[in-house]
Formats: sequence, C-alpha cells, structure tokens
Amino acid sequence: MSLVNYLFMEVIKNKKYAIISLIIFLLWGVWYYNKYYGGESSIPYQKSSGMVWTTQYHITYQSEKLFDDSIKAVFDAVNNCASMFNKNSLVAKINNNECTEVDSMFVALYRCSEKVNKDTEGAFDPTVSPLMKLWGFVEKTGTMPKRSEVDSIRAFVGLNKTTLTVDNEIQKEDSRTSFDFSAIAKGYACDEVGRMLERNGVNNYLVEVGGEIVLNGQNPNGSEWNVSVDSPTERYNEMLTDNRKANEGLVILRMSSGAVATSGNYRNFKMIDGKKVVHTMNPRTGYPEDSDLLSVTIVAKNCMVADAYATACMVMGLNRSKAFLEGNDELGGFLVYAAEGDSLMVWDNERFRLMTDE
Repeated sequence: MSLVNYLFMEVIKNKKYAIISLIIFLLWGVWYYNKYYGGESSIPYQKSSGMVWTTQYHITYQSEKLFDDSIKAVFDAVNNCASMFNKNSLVAKINNNECTEVDSMFVALYRCSEKVNKDTEGAFDPTVSPLMKLWGFVEKTGTMPKRSEVDSIRAFVGLNKTTLTVDNEIQKEDSRTSFDFSAIAKGYACDEVGRMLERNGVNNYLVEVGGEIVLNGQNPNGSEWNVSVDSPTERYNEMLTDNRKANEGLVILRMSSGAVATSGNYRNFKMIDGKKVVHTMNPRTGYPEDSDLLSVTIVAKNCMVADAYATACMVMGLNRSKAFLEGNDELGGFLVYAAEGDSLMVWDNERFRLMTDE
C-alpha cells in the first residue's frame, strides 16, 4: 500500500488525526520534490575569501560541500610553480638555471604567453623580469636607470630567445634570461579554481582573485552574474555624467560564462626623481609605457588569456589596441583613456557591448 493510500485510510478511520496526517503528508511531499525534482535550486551557495599573493580573493559557488582546502591547494600549486618570490618555485629554479624540465602548469603559462606575444607583436612578454628589477619594481628602489643599463639588459630579454621543447624542457639562448608570469598568474589561478570546482560537480560559481574573474552559470538569485568595470580614479569617475555617483562602475557586464581581467597604471606606479613611473613595461624599448590608456578590460573564455591581452593592450596604447580589438570575435575589449582637460573617455568593441546592460 502506498503512503498516500495509507494516510487516506487513517483519516477515514480516525477523523481526529486528519489534520495531523495531512500536515505530515504535505511536509513529506515538499521534501520528496526538493530531493528528486528541485534540482540545483535547493543547493546552497558557499563563500570563501582570504588573502593570496598580497591581494584578496572572493569565491562564490553552489555546492553542499565546502572546498576551502581544495582552493588553498590550487593556490599553493600555482605559487610553487610561478612565484618569483618563492625561492623553491619552478620559475625561480629555471631563472637560476638550476633545472630545465618543466611541469604542465609551466607549459600552460608559457604557451599562452607565446601565443599572445605573437598576436601582439611582442607587446606581452614574460621575460621582462630583469627590466622590472632594473626599474625598481621588484626590490622597490628609486633610482632612474641609465640608457646603457637598459640596453645591456634588453640584449637578453625576449620570449623569442627561449624555446619549450617537445620533451617539456626550457632552453635559453642566454642564461641570464628569466621568466616573470605575474601578469597572468592570478588569472591562471582563477581558471584552476574554476576547473577544480567543475571537477567536483559545481556548475554555478564566480572566482575573483585581485580583481580578475572567471565565472560560470547563475548567481544566487538565479540570474546571470553581474560584473562591474570600475572607474580608474574617483576624480575621473565624478566627471562621467551628472547622474552617475563617484565609485560606481563604468559599465555592468551580464555573463553566464567566461572571464574578465583589467590592467591599468592608475594603481601601480612609483616616483623616481620626482617623476611618475608606471609598472607597465614595454619589452621592446626597455622603458615603462606611459600612454594615454588608463585601464584595459578584456573579456575572454579564460582568465589567463584575458589577463595577458589586457597587459598587452596597456603596452600597445590606445590606437593599436583599438585596431587589435576592432572586429575581434573572441575578445571583448573596453578601453578607458584620458582626453584633453582631464576628461575621461571610453571605447569598446562589439563583442564587449553584447554583454553590457546598456
């Protein structure tokens, strides 16, 4: 006899318990529906946050389980491979010529760098580490280097001076060539956390590390994720429109999959001899690239790729970036730049506009 028939017979036998029986039946029905037909709507969203690589991370995902330990394991793995400041990392050992054999994580970082380097005619290059050190962005010095010093280092800077063999070994033409994947390491970490979550059956998530984002599925409200592209500075933000408040985003992206990365000079710079020196290094000139671009936001399929192209566009400058992104079907691009009178201007391509709420 089914539970429904049983409850019905009990009600007939003893009307006294009719209401109690009905309540029990309804509660059981709700539980049964949620368990077998409710789908993901009944699964809670978890949140994880903390500090990694001197920046904050925030992760939201839908799951019955907590993955804090797995998230930390991903960050540790990226740190052990790509950190320049970890003396025992794979990159540090390669830079010190202690080994040549690389792992799958290094291969992914190298191959992405290789493609973006080619696509942007050398604007993105992970071998600029010696130049960054010369300009004081590694050891935080404040001395303007001489032209002769810059030229001597440029002689061994260039991804084209290295080779990744089919046996996963790095070959360098000059032993002084070194790698710095910090421009794409955070993006790669976002991708790796996303892949870890998906391996564990998580379909809805947003991973953000230091402003770089990868996402999939729906937010806790059951709709697309909203990603805000912030203004470079409060001063510029206040000059956008009469109706927009300071600190509001320039634009809101509506996304159900993909990644977003932003690169800019407005937060990362230093003063040398009274001059502002930005952290975006031009590998071809050996000098920091101080262009009219304030920030570049790139939307791509994964965050490592978005990170790399955002950095490359900052090096290429406004006009070259426009030409590169115009008509690009794979990358969404949003450029923020300064015009006359300290006013702020924005430009985006069609791929980016398709994801906005405007």
